[in-house]
Amino acid sequence: MASIGILGTGRVGTNLAAKLSSAGHHVTLGARSPEGTAARPAGLAPPVAFADQRTTARTADIVINATPGDSSLDRLTELRTELAGKILIDVSNATRDDSDGLPGELCYPGSSLAEKLQAALPDTHVVKTLNTMLFMVMTAPETLATPPTAYLSGDDEHAKKTVTGLLGDLGWQPELIEDLGDITTARATEAMILVVPHILRRHGFRPFAVSLSR
Repeated sequence: MASIGILGTGRVGTNLAAKLSSAGHHVTLGARSPEGTAARPAGLAPPVAFADQRTTARTADIVINATPGDSSLDRLTELRTELAGKILIDVSNATRDDSDGLPGELCYPGSSLAEKLQAALPDTHVVKTLNTMLFMVMTAPETLATPPTAYLSGDDEHAKKTVTGLLGDLGWQPELIEDLGDITTARATEAMILVVPHILRRHGFRPFAVSLSR
C-alpha cells in the first residue's frame, strides 16, 4: 500500500481520496491553505487525513494533482522541493472557463499542462491520466454502459507501471488502460476536454468518458 497525497479538496480530490482509502492506501487530502483543513468534506470520513498542500506533497510517496488546471502550474511549481523524486499523477485539464462556467479554450494550445508540469518539475515523474471523463467515472468505470478508456502519458516507464497499479485499485481493468507514450502525448488527451462542454449542454451532468472503441 502506498502513501498518497491528493492536492485539491473538490469533487475530484475527495472522490479519489475515498476510493483509494477504501483500497487500503494511506491518503492525505491537501487543502490550499491551513484554514481549509478545518472543514472535512461531507461523506469523507477517517482514515483520510487532512493537511495543507505543502505538507501533503512533502509527506506522500505519490501525489495526485486535482487542483484547478488553470492555476496548477503556479501552485505545483511552488512545491518543487517537496515533489522531487516522486510520482505526480496529473488528472487536471487547463482551460479558461466559458461564460456559463464550463470548460472553454485550452490554456496551453500546442502543448499541455502535463508537459508544462514536467518541464517545471524536472526531478518529478509526471504521469497524465483520468482527465478524459467526469469525476465519478474515475472511481467507477464499470458504471458506464460502454467500457471507458483511461489513457496514460509519461516519460518514466516505472512511474506509469505504478500508476497502472493504482488505476486497478480504482476499478480499471488492464484492457481499459491505454498507454499512449511519453508526456507529449498528453496534449492529445487534454485537447479532448474541448468536446465536454458541448456534451454537457446537450445532455446535462451525466457520467461519460471520451473513450477508445475497437
